[in-house]
Amino acid sequence: MRPQPTPLAAILADRIQSSGPITFAEYMEACLYYPLRGYYAKADQDPRRDYFTNVDVGPLFGRLLARQFREMWQQLGRPSAFWLIECGAGTGALAKHILDFAGESFDDFYSGLHYVSVEQSEPRRAAQAGLLAVRAANGHFASSCEFPREVPCGCVFSNELLDAMPAHRVVRERAALREIYVAFGKSGFRETTGPLSTPRLSEYFAEQGIELQEGQQAEVCLAACDWIVEVGQRLGRGFVMTIDYGREARELYNERHMRGTFLAYKRHRTDEDVFDAPGDQDLTAHVNFTALDLWGRRSGLLRTTLTTQTDFLLSIAQDSNYADLQKENLTEAEQARSRLLFKTLINPEGMGETFQVLIQHKGVKLPSNAGLKLK
Repeated sequence: MRPQPTPLAAILADRIQSSGPITFAEYMEACLYYPLRGYYAKADQDPRRDYFTNVDVGPLFGRLLARQFREMWQQLGRPSAFWLIECGAGTGALAKHILDFAGESFDDFYSGLHYVSVEQSEPRRAAQAGLLAVRAANGHFASSCEFPREVPCGCVFSNELLDAMPAHRVVRERAALREIYVAFGKSGFRETTGPLSTPRLSEYFAEQGIELQEGQQAEVCLAACDWIVEVGQRLGRGFVMTIDYGREARELYNERHMRGTFLAYKRHRTDEDVFDAPGDQDLTAHVNFTALDLWGRRSGLLRTTLTTQTDFLLSIAQDSNYADLQKENLTEAEQARSRLLFKTLINPEGMGETFQVLIQHKGVKLPSNAGLKLK
């Protein structure tokens, strides 16, 4: 039996009844970002109540990333100002881990580091203010709801951002591509198909040489394509690093994904009922890294590497001789805990293989950084 409608469900139902079915991209955007009602926009939201991510493992993930960012800075010729832009920064936990470690361990890198935390949610930006007040006062941290107009030299990165960008859903019916819409009736929200809302959807598959099978459903995140183009345009010189779960197009749209990858997350469980509680559950779709590569090239971003989180983090740790796992000031029990947390990050049956790391570069010779795992 379906629970009582959420406040957002009533808003969406009224909208559909008055104006007709909406695209899944519109539905997903409302469910996640509708002011005060969306999953990520609520003032009383309990962060990470429904999922577990790299940041929850503790400071170790941020320390390893800090090492990688410093190597990028070195690859760029040790510029006096290095801009580190985190998109979808949440409450600022990862920013704190990165800045704390950089400040303690890399004076040369930290002195010119300008960290900008980009986050749309006002409650989450408020949390950042308290968590990173000291770094902000020292000029090393700033919080913003908008991406900077330009990033002269540095790295733009995200951790589990693009999977939460609004995605269209399509299906191949009678040898033609049709869009899946959200309708509303006596039994509540339901799916219905109709003509494509934009020709960009068919162009998206043609660009990648992908043809869906009859009856196959799939997601198209045009927002991610637009995002990577804009990031490339605003980045003068440096890198873009995307950490997320997803695959290349040839695997993402193969016969193993006949129903696509669109899912809801609630109380640490996945659910295909994406209409269950609009605004009260997370909605996601796997990231298409091939699209990010192709659309990134339109604004000068070249693929540096695409690898698993396992290989990426192992490479960084090995290059530092696992220094973050066996510090001299750590007790034996603390070192054991660090090793356990590291295994959580690189476990091939968990985060290690599920998460991919795409790095792109612009205005720099092909890098040879330890963590980049060039192929």
